[in-house]
Amino acid sequence: MAGMMLLGACQENAATGDRDVPTGSLTDYVDPFIGSGFHGHVFVGANVPFGAVQLGPVNITKGWDWCSGYHYSDSTIIGFSHTHLSGTGIGDLGDILVMPAIGRVNIQKGEAEKPETGYFSYFSHDREKAKAGYYSVHLDRYDIEAEMTTTERTGFHRYSFPASQEAQLIFDLEEGIADRSTETYVEALDEQTIVGYRYSAGWARNQKVYFAAKFSKPFSSFDTHEDGQVVKGNSRKGKKVKAVAYFETEEGEQILLKVGISPVSYENAIKNLEAELDHWDFDRVVAEANNKWEKELSRIQVDFTEPEQMRTFYTALYHTMIAPSIFNDVNGAYRGADGEVYEDDSFTNYTTFSLWDTYRAAHPLYTITQRERAADMVQTMLNIFDQQGKLPVWHLMGNETNTMVGYSAVPVLVDAYLKGIPLDKNRVYEAIKATAMRDEGGLKSLKNLGYIPADEDVETVASGLEYALADWSIAQMAKDMGKEDDYLYFMNRADNYKNYFDQNTGFMRGRIGENEWRTPFSPLVSRHMKDDFCEGNAWQYTWLVPHDVEGLMELLGGEEAFISKLDSLFIVEGDMGEEASSDITGLIGQYAHGNEPSHHITYLYAYAGQPYKTAEKTRQIMSTLYSDQIDGLSGNEDVGQMSAWYVLSALGFYPVNPANGTYVFGSPLVNSAKINLENNRTFEILVQNNSPQNIYVQEMNLNGNPYTKNYFHHADLMKGGKLEIVMGPEPSTRWGVEVADRARSVIQ
Repeated sequence: MAGMMLLGACQENAATGDRDVPTGSLTDYVDPFIGSGFHGHVFVGANVPFGAVQLGPVNITKGWDWCSGYHYSDSTIIGFSHTHLSGTGIGDLGDILVMPAIGRVNIQKGEAEKPETGYFSYFSHDREKAKAGYYSVHLDRYDIEAEMTTTERTGFHRYSFPASQEAQLIFDLEEGIADRSTETYVEALDEQTIVGYRYSAGWARNQKVYFAAKFSKPFSSFDTHEDGQVVKGNSRKGKKVKAVAYFETEEGEQILLKVGISPVSYENAIKNLEAELDHWDFDRVVAEANNKWEKELSRIQVDFTEPEQMRTFYTALYHTMIAPSIFNDVNGAYRGADGEVYEDDSFTNYTTFSLWDTYRAAHPLYTITQRERAADMVQTMLNIFDQQGKLPVWHLMGNETNTMVGYSAVPVLVDAYLKGIPLDKNRVYEAIKATAMRDEGGLKSLKNLGYIPADEDVETVASGLEYALADWSIAQMAKDMGKEDDYLYFMNRADNYKNYFDQNTGFMRGRIGENEWRTPFSPLVSRHMKDDFCEGNAWQYTWLVPHDVEGLMELLGGEEAFISKLDSLFIVEGDMGEEASSDITGLIGQYAHGNEPSHHITYLYAYAGQPYKTAEKTRQIMSTLYSDQIDGLSGNEDVGQMSAWYVLSALGFYPVNPANGTYVFGSPLVNSAKINLENNRTFEILVQNNSPQNIYVQEMNLNGNPYTKNYFHHADLMKGGKLEIVMGPEPSTRWGVEVADRARSVIQ
């Protein structure tokens, strides 16, 4: 319940609390600070949609809540780095850190509360500003105003200095977020240009970022540092290299800095800089970044009763487009999963695939609003398959981290195929089948036994349930392509979830043998990375069968027993134990909205003819576990998934099964919405009598015709049209309740 309690208490310095109601652009509703408190872990800074550069502040503190490098509780800044993660539960990146300073300072980041030990500065949120494509903050120690904006592959800095004989810009190539530098290099090509690189090992085990930086005025001197040694000269290589460019400044003088990055070479970083930022007009780039965000946000135009709902919605939509991020240069060059450099300008290569999270709602959202980018993401995943022999699990900066369970790229690719995203279907099928037929991650036992023995590995139930969903997805593509034998084989594997269900306890649990379960067992207890579940417990994972809800109903004893147990999920209280994952947040009973395995559960009521309970639960979640405040997320943002749930649920529907092409209705929070589709088509949603009391769908009309089903098809949405929904204060006894009108797991 901690997430709900925190959301109820507005923080004193919440940047959104006193904001005027915007009347112009949709970007006015975006507040990057939302989710920067509690455990949201969001990126705060400047970027453009899906850009390679995320330019923003890094705090001195490092810990779990600083996975993005920034947490709203902090008051220190060690500099501004060009790469950041958003909403992850593991930290990394923070590459190519720049810090302005004046006077003589120790060229180390320093220790908190001891400014003399380094170059860091304190700051106040009162003098900090963030909006779509722009970030600024006043550095109190130096009386410097720092501003930044970006293009896709370049960061643009503007620093307003006081009068000083020792103004400086520090480049710290040692510093990163939860990683360590392994090799760094810097070289001054002339008095206004430096280049270099940072190699590091962290979550991404072998990361390489190259950069090229240009100053708006020549520096007066330049030196390099490592391990306390200062060397005058134009270049240096080492593990922890830092460089300082010195300037003389007048009061209020602005020094501008342009930094291009590349995964390939600093020569390519120069090309990126020249192609994307061939001028020094900072305000123009701010406006262009804003326009890029406005274009993407305008793909979904909504109206809410309350302005805070507009801020929550458009910030959520903004969060879904921070990553996946571009991972190639303007000439098409990128670094592959095998470490080799490839050149292919026929598509845009991407990175930062948090697939265990994003397959559930973020990628389905892209098939509606970002179809061209979705096609490039598919191409990226296929190339990763070619380069590493399997589809990506959790890919970061050309590295396979193998984080989380399952092969979650599979439902993403099948969903894209079934929804008509342009792709090479034969390559896709080869990749998904080959990935599923490997022996790693318990798959050898799964193929032989139909389950992964609990004494063989950890998180075996979570793995097995994720595999079953993905295997069902493969079967659907096989069927569509006329591969009957494969269809039957993978449908049989899709039923393997039943092997983890214990009839005696009524829960999924770890199985050791045909007639033996792991003991002791409690459906409440969770032991992070030590038991049968991944960031959850049996109460939460028993429902992870979105591909066969009817089969799960049967296992649980039928429709009434299914509903009774589902009701209990949102009521049961209990201790998960001292070793429970920190990710299990946003609790309503045992339902954990702060972590992704629970995200589809509220919509399961529709399968049993009780859509009104879905309405109640989704409204409760939207009103108590999301807000426009600093702590406005109940758990890790997880690279867009937490926000994608809100975007789709606020529109009134959600993809329970992420690969069957249907959306299950909940309770629309919007009064109206217009989804701008490709080929100038639009899908409109008009909601009558909507209010905090009128949360139940009474009736629907789709394109002027009565619509009684509690789900609808992606294909119908993409045709364009108008969906009219009438809401009321009491559950309807007619809409969505008849067996023929209920959501089904099979494609209908």
